[in-house]
Amino acid sequence: MTARPVMVVGGGLAGTEVALSLAGENVPVMLVEMRPETMTGAHRSGAFSELVCSNSLKSVDPGTAHGLLKEELEKMGSKVLEAALECRIPGGGALVVDRERFSERLTRQVEGDSRITVLRERIDRIPEVRPLVLATGPLTHPALARALEEAIGSDRLSFYDAISPVVEASSLDFGPLFRGDRWGEPGVGDYVNVPLDREKYEALCADLLTGERVPPHEGVEDRPEVLRAFEACQPVESLAESGPETLAFGPLRPVGLVDPATGKTPCAVLQLRAENREETAYNLVGFQTKLKYSEQDRIFRKLPGFSGAVFLRYGSLHRNTFLDAPRVLGSNLSLLARDGVYPTGQMMGVEGYTESIALGRLTALLLSPGPPVSLPPPATALGALVRALVPAAYREEGTPPGPEETGRFSPVNLHFGLFPPLPGRVRGGKAERRKAQVVRAREAFDRWWESVRRRG
Repeated sequence: MTARPVMVVGGGLAGTEVALSLAGENVPVMLVEMRPETMTGAHRSGAFSELVCSNSLKSVDPGTAHGLLKEELEKMGSKVLEAALECRIPGGGALVVDRERFSERLTRQVEGDSRITVLRERIDRIPEVRPLVLATGPLTHPALARALEEAIGSDRLSFYDAISPVVEASSLDFGPLFRGDRWGEPGVGDYVNVPLDREKYEALCADLLTGERVPPHEGVEDRPEVLRAFEACQPVESLAESGPETLAFGPLRPVGLVDPATGKTPCAVLQLRAENREETAYNLVGFQTKLKYSEQDRIFRKLPGFSGAVFLRYGSLHRNTFLDAPRVLGSNLSLLARDGVYPTGQMMGVEGYTESIALGRLTALLLSPGPPVSLPPPATALGALVRALVPAAYREEGTPPGPEETGRFSPVNLHFGLFPPLPGRVRGGKAERRKAQVVRAREAFDRWWESVRRRG
């Protein structure tokens, strides 16, 4: 008996994960992607799983929430995580990938799979095909976003997100710069550091405050119910507005870094992270911005070593789309208003590459042949993430809704605060509590995953 075909709209991280995972279960997939015929404001190609923001998938340390989630994804056989690990470049304790090799590898894998039919066209309405996976991500085309709004009866879908500039390595003067990771051995590490003394730091903050910005998007940024500033992606100039020391305690924090030229910790440090294995390009870490391109040239070339900087990509502001997940998703993660329609990835209401991949893998699992799959336990990293999106699916019958279901919803990043509290007291402070959470998560995941593999 042939498995029922699945249509997947969107070829980003989540959509690619769904398509490859289902194909691996011999499920026919039609993968619809509007690029390159219709481009977004941030993509540069028609490649699958193109990374338009950072090239870091965050920590691989299993003692962190993101590292734990990657460990779970690896056990689940995530195809996108497998590609990321193969395309990894140095990045300290983070999983940093060569973005072009990463997307090229996944594009070849998708296009070379006979069980996946690729259709390059824009979808403006919700197709009637079931099951249907919507993985159009944070850059969903406005026409489809409007159709989605009509279907769920909500106008709270959009917010704006900023991305960081990328500079050509050969255009930098590395004389005043130094290599090193926070708390690492001086002079050794995966990051290049741009040290700022007090005078240079204050001058940078002043420039950011007075720099000319891209005008608001008419009809969108003047709608408070639509514009949602997500703090993890706040433009650097907005951070500067919140206080003169905000940047020095945020993306420019110098802790654990010693400038070998002075033997001291600078007032502030801008870190540069390699974009590829050859280190021919660097990302300005945490410097997402909506300054005009000409202003980025003027301001950032004042940084030490940047007088001749050539920017391969300027920072910019682009449109993001996400659902009010607690109110529009059912316990099977499909739309309450459209049974059989499964949003996944960032549009479900998460921020982060690993979170998007994980939701894509889970969506594929829910649609795979065989008996139904239960949602992962909330003590696991994946379960904690899903519970933050659809708390009703984990709430005991008769228990009233909590504030996460009745309050205003904002996109979710995975962290240990989403995990259920440990029963009783754990001696040894925060470190021991974290170890206990990790042990519990691993045990809960292994039990759940074993039950999934044994089903049918």
